Amino acid sequence: MTGVFAVLGGLVLAGCAAGPPASRPVPRAVTPTAPLSPSPAPARSRGAAAPPEGPEQTDVYAADRPGMLSPVVKGFRSLVYVPNSESGTVDVIDPETYRIVRHFTVGALPQHVVPSWDLKTLWVNNNRGNFLTPIDPRTGRPGRPVPVDDPYNLYFSPDGAYALVMAERNNRLDLRDPHSMRRLRSLPLPCRGVNHGDFTADGSVFLASCEFSGDLVVVDWRTPRLIRRVHLGHMSMPQDVKLSPDGRVFYVADMERHGVWLVDAATYEVVRFMPTGRGAHGLYASRDSRHLYVSNRGEGSVSVVSFAQRKVVDVWRIPGGGSPDMGGVSADGTKLWLSGRYHGVVYVFDTRTGRVLRTIPVGAGPHGLCVYPQPGRYSLGHTGVFR
Repeated sequence: MTGVFAVLGGLVLAGCAAGPPASRPVPRAVTPTAPLSPSPAPARSRGAAAPPEGPEQTDVYAADRPGMLSPVVKGFRSLVYVPNSESGTVDVIDPETYRIVRHFTVGALPQHVVPSWDLKTLWVNNNRGNFLTPIDPRTGRPGRPVPVDDPYNLYFSPDGAYALVMAERNNRLDLRDPHSMRRLRSLPLPCRGVNHGDFTADGSVFLASCEFSGDLVVVDWRTPRLIRRVHLGHMSMPQDVKLSPDGRVFYVADMERHGVWLVDAATYEVVRFMPTGRGAHGLYASRDSRHLYVSNRGEGSVSVVSFAQRKVVDVWRIPGGGSPDMGGVSADGTKLWLSGRYHGVVYVFDTRTGRVLRTIPVGAGPHGLCVYPQPGRYSLGHTGVFR
């Protein structure tokens, strides 16, 4: 959820009390495309898992294993970038020492730090400030801001041709040049608060959540055009979206229903709902593609979901409670970094034990932190969705 918590919290909940009537589904008409090969495959380190072979072993996260860093990022220093929404700042943390090594001011309401498709730039989404701040990941230093209207969140098309700006308050998906950020096309959406999404396994379709109207929208981004709107209900507040490793199901966190929706990635029909914890918010795949980490912001916990079993198999709790929000998995897969949205901290979980290793004080309202670099050939955006 965006915004100034004390003021906007009540308005957001009031706005979600009743959503618009569901629209009639539009027939799906998507032409499958050949697999995309946007960049050279990264070298695989000794001991790293080999990518699965054959259609029956599809794993969309096969290039995200430990050690599989792209040649583009191999010289980058490992750092954690924390946008503090209420402070208008970014804190940069050394993951080895857990100390803040850099702090700088950006713009009004920075929401997420997003790796570019080509892995060469990090973009701070200054939502209310209406611009993006580039960060050079070789140095961790910010560059000159780029004017962009309403950049709540940022994604990239799988072929690298477009930056997809989630213009949340404008209820629009803006397609921009991925380097200059010049707007090329816009797609108005029949929902309120578009903010998170993910792509189908073949990259042809983008499924996005609309937080304030309880909807999902299915978009052919190449045209662009709306394929379908899926209404989850007036009591829903959908958040992060993540595709299963086999490409068959989208997982959609729902902060008001306190769990995760499973949505068929071919028909876009809701399969079922899975309770996880109060305020389910962020979704992250483990480095071995076996588990999905769900941050439950309202109760200070992380639910561990088995992709194979499609059920919760463990729950990690923050001692004394907390507000785990957005973040990412370390490059080696041993740690999960999450911002503590309402507590002005960052949590570091040990993914082997579920124990909180560190609680690091940062600015006010930390949100979409980015662990960088991470394994993968290219970035689809958000705080680090790699293929």
